[in-house]
Amino acid sequence: MKNPHVHVPYSRIEDYLGFIKQNRINPELYFCSCSLDHITVSDIRTLKERLDYNPSFSIHAPFMDLSPGAVDEKIRAITIDRFLSVFDIAEILLPKTIVFHSGYEKWKYARRIDLWLEGSLITWSAVLERAKALNVRIAIENIFEDDPENLRILMENINSEYFGICFDTGHFNIFSSIPLGEWIGQLKPYMVELHLHDNHKTSDAHIAIGEGTFDFNALFAAVKDKDLIYTIEGHTPDDVMKSIERLKDYPENTFFQNNARPENPLDNLFCRD
Repeated sequence: MKNPHVHVPYSRIEDYLGFIKQNRINPELYFCSCSLDHITVSDIRTLKERLDYNPSFSIHAPFMDLSPGAVDEKIRAITIDRFLSVFDIAEILLPKTIVFHSGYEKWKYARRIDLWLEGSLITWSAVLERAKALNVRIAIENIFEDDPENLRILMENINSEYFGICFDTGHFNIFSSIPLGEWIGQLKPYMVELHLHDNHKTSDAHIAIGEGTFDFNALFAAVKDKDLIYTIEGHTPDDVMKSIERLKDYPENTFFQNNARPENPLDNLFCRD
C-alpha cells in the first residue's frame, strides 16, 4: 500500500472519478443501504475497470438503523442480510478490509455488554464465513464506546485472524472517558485499520488531523510496529488535503517511512460518512 486510503461514498464516485484516477487514490468505498438497493454487479465491475491503476480497496458497510447485537431476532436477521450483501461487491473489488460499526451503546443496552455480545456473536459468526472465503478482514469500528471493554470482549470471543478493530480517532476523541493508552493497551493486538480525522470534542466534525485536540503523535508512536491501513476521513477538500500532507510530517508516524510517499498531493475530494 503506497498511499493511505480515503473514505469516499459510492454515491459520490462519479463526482470525483476523474480526480480519483488522476491522484491514484486508494478508496474506502462506503455503501449505504440505498446504494446497495440499486447497485448491480455490472456497476462494480465497470468501476473496477475504470480504476485501471490497480488501487488498494477497502469497504465501509452500511450502518444506519442496523444492529448487529440486536436482541430482536428479526432486526438481527435484517442486519445480517444487509451485511452479507456487501460481500457480493467484495467478491469483485477484493478489498483489504470491510469496516462495520459495532452497534453498541451503553445506554441502549443498560451497560449489559452480555446482551449485546450474545446477538453480536450470532451476527459476526455468519458474516465471518464470507470473510474467510474471500480472505478479507472484518474491521469493527468504535463509535459511541466510552471505553474499549465491549470491543475487547468481542475480539476475544470471536478470536479470528479475519476479525479485528478499526480504531477511529475522532470517535474516541468525542466519547472516550479513559486515556488513549488504555484503549491501545486493550485493542492494539486486534487493530487492522485506523480512521484518521480530528475534532474539538464537541461534535464529530471530521476536520483535518492536527486541527483538533486528538494526540496523533501518541497514537502513531503506540502503533508504529503495526502494519495498518491508514484511512483519511475528511469532510471537506481542504481537510482531506491537509490530513494527507500532515500525515507525512508527524515524527512518530512510520507510515511514510515504510511506504512510498504519494506522487501527487491529495486535493478537492469531498468525503462524507
